[in-house]
Order: sequence, then structure tokens, then C-alpha cells
Amino acid sequence: MGGNGLRNCYQEATNSKPLFLTIYTSVIVGVLVSSFYVFSAIYSSKPPTPWLQSSMSRVEPTFRDQTTNASQPTLTTVSSQPQNVLTKPIWEVPKTKKMPPLKKFRLTKKLVEERVKDNVIIVTFGNYAFSDFILTWVKHLTDLGVSNLLVGAMDIKLVEALYWKGVPVFDMGSHMSTVDVGWGSPTFHKMGREKVILIDSILPYGFELLMCDTDMVWLKNPLPYLAQYPDADILTSSDQVIPTVVDDSLDIWNQVSGAYNIGIFHWRPTASSKKLAKEWKEMLIADDKIWDQNGFNDILHRQLGPSVEGGNGLVYAYDANLKLGILPATIFCSGHTYFVQAMYQQLRLEPYAVHTTFQYAGTPGKRHRLREAMIFYDPPEYYDSPGGFLSFKPSIPKSLLLDGEHNVDTHFSLINYQIKQIRTALAIASLLNRTLVVPPLWCRLDRLWFPHPGVLVGSMTRQPFVCPLDHVFEVNVMLESLGEEFGPNIGIREYSFLDNPSLPKQVKESWLDVQLCQEGSQSCNATNNTSPSGTLLFPKHSNEDTLKAIFSSFKHVKVIQFSSMQDAFAGFSDKVMEEKFRNRVKRYVGIWCCVENHTPGHIYYDMFWDEKPNWKPIPPQKPEDDHPPW
Repeated sequence: MGGNGLRNCYQEATNSKPLFLTIYTSVIVGVLVSSFYVFSAIYSSKPPTPWLQSSMSRVEPTFRDQTTNASQPTLTTVSSQPQNVLTKPIWEVPKTKKMPPLKKFRLTKKLVEERVKDNVIIVTFGNYAFSDFILTWVKHLTDLGVSNLLVGAMDIKLVEALYWKGVPVFDMGSHMSTVDVGWGSPTFHKMGREKVILIDSILPYGFELLMCDTDMVWLKNPLPYLAQYPDADILTSSDQVIPTVVDDSLDIWNQVSGAYNIGIFHWRPTASSKKLAKEWKEMLIADDKIWDQNGFNDILHRQLGPSVEGGNGLVYAYDANLKLGILPATIFCSGHTYFVQAMYQQLRLEPYAVHTTFQYAGTPGKRHRLREAMIFYDPPEYYDSPGGFLSFKPSIPKSLLLDGEHNVDTHFSLINYQIKQIRTALAIASLLNRTLVVPPLWCRLDRLWFPHPGVLVGSMTRQPFVCPLDHVFEVNVMLESLGEEFGPNIGIREYSFLDNPSLPKQVKESWLDVQLCQEGSQSCNATNNTSPSGTLLFPKHSNEDTLKAIFSSFKHVKVIQFSSMQDAFAGFSDKVMEEKFRNRVKRYVGIWCCVENHTPGHIYYDMFWDEKPNWKPIPPQKPEDDHPPW
């Protein structure tokens, strides 16, 4: 009812008898209250949680520079249909304060049916330790306009957490621990079996199933791509690192040497796929030593070939009836084709997904890689550390990057040069109680688990390249609380942190540039006076006391950026603190792997390589030498 209509009703009522005035007044009040409720519901766009407030301002992935941005849908929606735990829109926070009984979250055909669209359901699963990965996974899909998804929860804590976030969730009845179980552990393998059981449970419902691991991210709606291959019983990702195609067609099956990776695969409910799922499940239940992915590969390879005639890249596999397609590694990316080779960028393609495989430092390493790519969703407090941030502009001579052959010696010369600067920055960050924004790390050689000539032959790895931090540093150790004997924790952020649009205004606008200068030169004095442009000149070779004295005046500044870390710090005055710092950071670096024709083939990085005149990048020569340099 419009404003004129309401005024007319009121005017008519005032000209009538008192009884009618009372009736009209009651009706009008009721209409106003109802209208206020409806319009409030429709036009309210407040995200339900602080995490969602953060995610609404998230950056688009870097590849968007080359492609068309997808519009972001509003999270809060209104439905005229009766809603329950299954049908309510994603991100709509429950209005009740009471958690529904657990039986409401059991996996049933009805539950899946409520979320299916075009007969497709997208599913991931995990425990509470991966809740931030799961929320990132869901947010990317909903930003792409995809809502036909479900999350399987392996513990009750995750069921409750996702329910209160407005994420469609079901209880897998796994009763699993809520902590990170670690890759390769018995519990990790148990999770793999749960995945197979889940696939075998959903396929008989008659829906297509896109099954995903939680440590992958969707960058583009995959459903139209998958729909291009309606005859495929299974479309799977792989660990292929050498391109077999340079466009968006399926990988050429008889050129794929990498294992089929079950972190992303699409199942259609055909007789062959259901038969395979059942056999796969029975195989894993019968022998708990079989890794789920190995079992999947073994079954499919029972028969592989010939190609499906007119199948656009499909191949007969398993029982000679199942039609298999291998998703192109160029755009359904592994941790290697995305973070190391950047295949999609070189081929000018739009990636659909990235799966954090081929990485080190466990779950923290996965999280850090996604943060480096600015495709991980963090809460607002991540972007505004209480002590503020420290960054610096790395300085690398051209000769270290480009001159000579790309070999072990030139690789370690380049890395060691950067390690020394990062070590200095860690010391200053520790003294100033600031979180260090670690700069991009340049590598000449790839890191793998086996001997290789520097990069994988046939791959698209460019040399040198910006390598993930976990190629050199033990990211998991850097993020741990190591204990009193290691001194204060030193927070770190990824190299792209200050470019992330989620960085709040109060951080972006609170900035101090520090220009190193030679003490004794003009205007180079240890003072807290800044230039008219707001730059602070700071003497090289300053010690702990000078750093603390000068920068105590800038505690309110959110970001302090040094022009360089070369000769920025002369050393600690407090020798006890220095010893604790050294004890901490020498554990921060890992290994490079691996040289050919030598066992073992790995070489340890050394945070204090420059203090050892005879240090050389060679693998351990004797068994007793095979340990970190501490």
C-alpha cells in the first residue's frame, strides 16, 4: 500500500463514527508494522558475522586482471517459502537461538535434494580444524553464484559452527577429533575412507556429485565446463605437471603421467560409476593400508583405453564401459601448475580451481599459499595486528637473479642473499613488537621430493621465479608458539598482504617510510624527526637501543616500511634476548631437494650461513651430518 493510500484511509476514518475510527486505526497500525517488517527484511544487507564483513571486501584473484569479473551476490536473502535447516539461503543466520537436534543433520536423499540444482550437488567435508578452509570454499562458490552445495562435518563442533554461520551442513557421524590430523597420519587415511563412503552413499540418490577437498578453492563456476561432457561418467583432476593441451580442452589421457587426484572429481550416477564407487569402498575397508587415491588409480587403470569415439577427449576405463575424462591441469590447477609454473598466466587461460598440493609445511603452508595468492578469507583482525606491521623493499642484484647457469650454487647464492635480509627484518620486527610482511622470495630452482635437474623437464617453470615461502622457510614453525627459550613470537604476513583490498583504511593510511642513510652524512641523525614528505632518515648499523628509542615515537603508526634491510641492524644489546632470537630463527629454514646421483640428495638451508666461512651448499656427506644446522 502506497503513502497516498494510507492518507486516504486515515482521512476517511476521521470522518466516520468513533467505532469505525478505532477499527481503521487498528488496521492501519497493523499494515504499518507489517510493511516495516517486510521492507526491513528486504533491504537489510548487513552480513551476519564479522567474518562475512571481512569477506565482502575480499580481493578478486590475480587472474581476474585478464578476465571478466564475476559480480558478487548479496549474502542476505529473503524467501517467501517456509524455511528450515536445509532450505534457507546460504549465509542467512538462523533466527532461533536453539540448535536443532542432531538428527536433523543426517545425510538423506531429502537433505541433498533440497540443495540440488540441475541435478548437481557440490560437496566438501572436513573437521573443525579446517573450518576456515571450508568457509573460504563456500564463500568462493557463493560469490560465483553457486549455491547447490553441502558440507559434511566430521565432528559436532563443525556442525554447530557452520549451522550458526548459515552454511548448509550435514553430520557425517564420524566423531573425529577437531584438530588438524596431518597428512599421511592414520586419521588422515580414515578421512579418505569417509570420502569414498560418502560418494557411495550419494550416487544412489541419482544426483551428479562434484566432490572436493577442503584445501582447494573455486575461482570460476565449474558447472558449465563439466556440462560440456555429458557422456562422462567421471571427470577427475590430476597431478600432471607437464601440459598436454594449451587450451581449455580435457588433458590428453595417454599423455598424462601424473596420478589422478581425488581432490576434485565429478561423478555422474551411472551404472559404471556406482559400481566403481562400491568396489573402491570395499577395497579400502578390507585393507586399511591402501591410500584412497592409490586405490582409485589402480581400479581405473585396470583398463585404460581406447578413446571414446567422438567423446572429446574421453577414454574408456575400469570396466571398459566407464567413460573417463581428465580435467586439464592448466586450469584445474594443482599447487605446482598454479603457484610454481603459473601455467594459466603463461597460456592466457582462466583457471577454474586451485588445489594446494605440491606444497610443504603442512596445513599452515597451504593456508599461506592461498594468502599469497589473495584467495583466502581471513577475519578482520588478521589485517590489523595490535603492534602494527613492518615491511621492507628487498634488494637483489641482477647478477644473482640472471647471470650464469641455474644450478645449485647460483640458487643458494640467491636464496642466502635474501635469507640474510629477512633475518635482519625478523630481528627488527621482534624488537619493535611488529608483524613482519615477508617479501616475495625469488628462486632459481624448484623444490620437490626427489632428485631433479633444477626444474621438471617439460614443465613451464620459468627461471628465476617467485617461489612460495614454504619452498625455503618452515612456515608451520614460523607460526608456532615455540616457548620461552625461543623468545617472543614474531608474527608474519604474506608478501601480498599490503596490496590486499581487505586491508582496512586505518592501516593503509597509517604509514611511515624509513630511508636508510650513512651516519654522519647530511641530515642522517638518530632522531625521530621526519622530512616534509613524511620520511624518516635512519642511520645504517643502528643497534637495539637506537631502534627502540627512535621507533618508540611511532608505536601508533600501523605500517613502517624500510627502504632496505642491507646493514640496517648492528645487533642486539641484550645478549640473552639475542640468544633466544637465534635459537628461534635458525629453525625457520628448511631444505632444498634434491640433487641427482647422491643419497641423501637434500641440502639444508642455514639462517646463519654467512657466519660460517667454509659453508657450501652440499648434501650431507655422512649419516651423522644429516640434520638441520642446529
